[in-house]
Amino acid sequence: MHAFADRTLGRVGTVFLASILVVAVAVPVSNLLFPPGSPLHMPSYLVALLGKYICYALLALSIDLIWGYCGILSLGHGAFFALGGYAMGMYLMRQIGTRGVYANPELPDFMVFLNWSELPVFWYGFQHFAYAAFMIVAVPGLLAFLFGWFAFRSRVTGVYLSIITQAMTFALMLGFFRNNFGFGGNNGLTDFKEILGFNVQAAGTRAALFAASCLALAVGFVICRAIITSKFGKVLIAIRDAESRTRFLGYRVESYKLFVFTVSACMAGVAGALYVPQVGIINPSEFAPANSIEAVIWVAVGGRGTLIGPIIGALVVNYAKTTFTSGMLAPYWLFLLGGLFVAVTLLLPRGIVGTIQHFWSQRRQARDGEGAVPEPSPAPAE
Repeated sequence: MHAFADRTLGRVGTVFLASILVVAVAVPVSNLLFPPGSPLHMPSYLVALLGKYICYALLALSIDLIWGYCGILSLGHGAFFALGGYAMGMYLMRQIGTRGVYANPELPDFMVFLNWSELPVFWYGFQHFAYAAFMIVAVPGLLAFLFGWFAFRSRVTGVYLSIITQAMTFALMLGFFRNNFGFGGNNGLTDFKEILGFNVQAAGTRAALFAASCLALAVGFVICRAIITSKFGKVLIAIRDAESRTRFLGYRVESYKLFVFTVSACMAGVAGALYVPQVGIINPSEFAPANSIEAVIWVAVGGRGTLIGPIIGALVVNYAKTTFTSGMLAPYWLFLLGGLFVAVTLLLPRGIVGTIQHFWSQRRQARDGEGAVPEPSPAPAE
C-alpha cells in the first residue's frame, strides 16, 4: 500500500503540480487579455476569490505535513497563518504614508487615532519589503520552534498537544484584540494602497498576487513531497505509527517533530501573507480557534497523508462555503460543515483522495492476483 502510494504521489503529483502552474498562467491571462464581454474573461473579483482559496490550500498542505505524516494534530495553525498575515499587513500599512486619513507620514491611521506619539520599535523595518518577507517566515517559524521545543521535549502528544495549540492561538487572539498591543485592535489593519509600488486594487496586481499564490503552493508541494519521500519522511511516518518504538530504535523523535513543525508553521505564515493583500484586511478574528479547526476539516475531507487531498479539500469546502453563505442557507453553514465532517469520518475515513487511492490499490492487487500463476501444492507425505 505504501509503495503504491509513493508511486501514485510521483506520477499524479507531477501532473497535479503541472496543473497548478497552468492555472497560475491561465487565470491571469483570462482576466487581463480577454475583454469583459468575452466568455473567456474572468472577473477580477473571481480572481481574488480563487487566490484566497489557493492560500487556504497552502495552509491545509502545511497542516497535512505534520498531521498526515507525523501524527501532530495542531488546532492552532491559524495563529501562524495570522502572524504571517500581520507581517504583510504591517508592510502594507507602512506603504500608505501621507495618503491615510490623517496624512501622517510615519504613523498608521489607527495609531494617530489612539494618540500614539511615535512608532513602536517592532514596526521598524517594515517599510522595506525584504525585511517584511523575512519576518513573514521568521515570526511564525520562531514561535513554532519555541512552542515545539517545550512541548515535544516534555513529550506532550495527542489530544493534550491539540488543546495546548488551541490555547496558544486563543491567547494570541485576546492579545491582538487589545488596542495597546500595537496592531490595530479589533479593527486590525486595512485600507491598503499599494504593494511593491503597484496599486493593490488594480486588476494586474490581483492577477500577479494570484499567480504568486499558485507559485507558493507549488513550491510548498515540492518541499513537502521532497520531505516525505526521503529517509527523513520515512522516520516521520514511523513516528506517526509507533512513536515509542521509533524512539527505542535510537531516533531523536523530538528533533524530527520540531523540524517538521517549524517548516509547517513557515508555510502557514507564507499563506497568510499572500492572503492579506487579496482580501484587503487582517484582524484578530483570523486567530479564532474555529478557523484552525475548520482548516483541519479541510485536510480530513480531502484525505490526510496524501498531500494532494488537503489541497482539494480546501478548495471544495471553501467553494461550498461561498455557495451556501451567499444564500438562504447562510445561518446553517456551520451545521453543514459539521455534518460534512461527521459524514466523511464515518463514510470516507481516508478522505476523498485517500479513498480513491485505496480503491485503485485494491483493484491493482486484485488484478495482479488474477494474473499470477498459482504455485503447485506440495506433494503429500508418504
